[in-house]
Amino acid sequence: MQNVVELNGVVAVLGGFPALAGVDLSVERGEVLLLQGPNGAGKTSLLRVCAGLLPVERGTGRVLGMDITSDRERVRSRVGLLGHANGLYLDLTVAQNVRFWASMVGAGDDEVSAAMARMRLDGRLAGVKAERLSAGQRRRTALASLIVRRAELWLLDEPHAGLDTAGRDEIDSVLRDAVASGATVIVSSHEHERARSLATRIVTVDGGSVTPS
Repeated sequence: MQNVVELNGVVAVLGGFPALAGVDLSVERGEVLLLQGPNGAGKTSLLRVCAGLLPVERGTGRVLGMDITSDRERVRSRVGLLGHANGLYLDLTVAQNVRFWASMVGAGDDEVSAAMARMRLDGRLAGVKAERLSAGQRRRTALASLIVRRAELWLLDEPHAGLDTAGRDEIDSVLRDAVASGATVIVSSHEHERARSLATRIVTVDGGSVTPS
């Protein structure tokens, strides 16, 4: 079976400095891979390379069978990235944000409603503009938007940030359901106890390199 992620000697540069310094990484379908390491180690850059957002200077890689150098646009259409920024349109309501992402993949109103209910965004919150939401509500809106995208690879950068205990529990449940439905997950988190309970494998990112933990 083809790996979902296959990186060989990948080098990526940010601001003239190597954010990734020759990364080798393979991720099998259905894995929940935890990236651990200090701030500035390269975890976010690794996620962005896998999402087709950060270009590769040297090395080779494939994500979902697509080349991360020549097929970056196709990669972006089939993965879902939740970064530190939630990727919301602040002048749109919660429902409008989720519907926008649903329209990108042809998801119907039933899927939108289910995703919003899952993240406790139905009711009055549905009509509230994103600019007026709390940090936790914005995070939940971003998760609902990710759910309706039907992504085959979920890339999550500190997904529990800004959430209360109930919200963190819900994210864990969503991730388990996504994997059960055939998705693969790569997550970076400082919530080590939570993330380790989800992970099937852990790697350490430090100095732009990846080593097994």
